[in-house]
Amino acid sequence: MGRGRAKAKQTKVARDLKYRTHETDFGALASELHGDTGKTEQVDPEVLEKWSDVIEPSRD
Repeated sequence: MGRGRAKAKQTKVARDLKYRTHETDFGALASELHGDTGKTEQVDPEVLEKWSDVIEPSRD
């Protein structure tokens, strides 16, 4: 007993997701997926030296 209220809430949320218009920023999504954060990460020099033969030099 009590399933009716939960099911009604799920139906409401599903309907809202289905019919709502979404304003998607595809540029931000693409940069997030490609890892372009715009920040340069500081890497420990010991790590750079250890992996220097494996990692390609950056092309900035």
